[in-house]
Amino acid sequence: MGIASKCLRTCSRSVAIAAGSLFAVAAFAAPPEGFDARVQAAIREHEVPGMAIAIVEDGRIVHAQGYGVRRLGAPDAVDADTIFPTGSTGKAVTAAALAILVDEGRLGWDDRVIDHLPDFRMYDPWVTREMTVRDLLLHRSGLGLGAGDLLFIPRSSRSRADIVRALRHIRPATSFRSGYAYDNILYIVAGEVVAAASGLSWEQFVRERIFAPLAMRTATSHEDERFATDNRAQPHARIDPRLRGLGPQQVLPEREGLGQVGAAAGGLSWSANDFARWLQLQLALGALPDGARLYSEASAQEMWTPQVPVPIRPFPEPIAAITPQFSGYALGWNVQDYRGVKVVQHGGAVFGVLAFVVLVPERGIGISLQINSEDVEVLRGLGYELLDHYLGLPPRDWVAAFDAWNEQRLAGGLAALEAAGGQTRKASRPSLPPAGYAGRYADPWYGPIAIDERGGRLRIDFLQTPDMAGTLTHWQYDTFRADWDDASIEPAYVTFALDADGEVAQVRMKAVSPLADFSYDYHDLLFEPQAGK
Repeated sequence: MGIASKCLRTCSRSVAIAAGSLFAVAAFAAPPEGFDARVQAAIREHEVPGMAIAIVEDGRIVHAQGYGVRRLGAPDAVDADTIFPTGSTGKAVTAAALAILVDEGRLGWDDRVIDHLPDFRMYDPWVTREMTVRDLLLHRSGLGLGAGDLLFIPRSSRSRADIVRALRHIRPATSFRSGYAYDNILYIVAGEVVAAASGLSWEQFVRERIFAPLAMRTATSHEDERFATDNRAQPHARIDPRLRGLGPQQVLPEREGLGQVGAAAGGLSWSANDFARWLQLQLALGALPDGARLYSEASAQEMWTPQVPVPIRPFPEPIAAITPQFSGYALGWNVQDYRGVKVVQHGGAVFGVLAFVVLVPERGIGISLQINSEDVEVLRGLGYELLDHYLGLPPRDWVAAFDAWNEQRLAGGLAALEAAGGQTRKASRPSLPPAGYAGRYADPWYGPIAIDERGGRLRIDFLQTPDMAGTLTHWQYDTFRADWDDASIEPAYVTFALDADGEVAQVRMKAVSPLADFSYDYHDLLFEPQAGK
């Protein structure tokens, strides 16, 4: 979220950059001395099942290796060809797909989305008319943080066309282009723009136009291909009834996350070897090893140009030093500084798996880390230790620093939960018998849910999210707590509002945990009874 070796080496370089060429350099730096032992110690200490790390320097792959195991309790080792879900680091692939089409003249960054997708609508008709392809990638649409994620997280029976149609019902949180709020749903729309402009599905386009030219042999854009690959990492997390992140490591169901419908927002999977090839392409500004181009240098620079300021919230000690002085979002990338050096980076998270990629263009450095658990302190800690090494900075035990930060975060979450369960929870009884809350309800953007009474107990079922069903237990007044049969889904409070006749008029929800992932956007839901309740 201490390097074993004291050895830090800064190579003197004479760097020449020709148009479309890779960096030419005088020397190459290896990872820190004893780095493999450092990784093994960190994953052992934190009970992390496995990791994969790739490093590119000045156009060359200097490290691509796996550590640990693919699944707890199984002997199969992670190697450089083990595939991991890459989460939102794959947003840059959707941006690159669009860049290829821009170079070919099939679309423009500032084309209106409705000119490529006539059925596209936002809540505000004016925003519908003005939304551009560029806007889809910049998190400045006016939607709230993670808005609409429950359409496809943790899974969905919907099509992408269904999700595009649902957008028109999601109320904005701010005015259009007024600020930054991270979302996934508009990257799904961007993938549909790729399909409309190319005549190929998003999956087929990235496979044929990106993976094949880069010889990314393990990369897959399709969920079923990932599950058919034996050499794949299994997801793990610490699932405690009180707070996610506490308790022992456990294997999660594999079909968590964005699912195929959300692939353009972060549904890719690939290995350390293929991540290295992707890093090479980025640092070469779109040039391939054979001298051909995947996309133009102008498009490469466009994708790295920050266009929306990202608010800076200082990190607390002991990780305060990673707080940037500037931060902006470009096309599928964050651009900011690390201790005065410009970096281009992105994180990725699919439940049970994390990824982190960082590029230092002026030094010709690219680093990627993948982990099959949610132990961010190991992922980010080792990432910053590598950054310090390649930037010639003094070594620091960043894993320990992130450990301390994460412990503070979890302690704060527990304190908030204890306050909610003690001081603020009132002794009370529900207004209605269980059967009075039962019925069919619908939210304009999510769709239908069912609440059924069975033997005096209430069950809730999100009907377009397969296997998202659970039990409602009375909390206070007309609020119940939903605990899902799949314990990896965040619990939620479900509050019923009654009309003057004592009938349920509305149902609202919010996550129980103050640390719940923003993709559980329960708070944006407003269910009302369907006819015939």
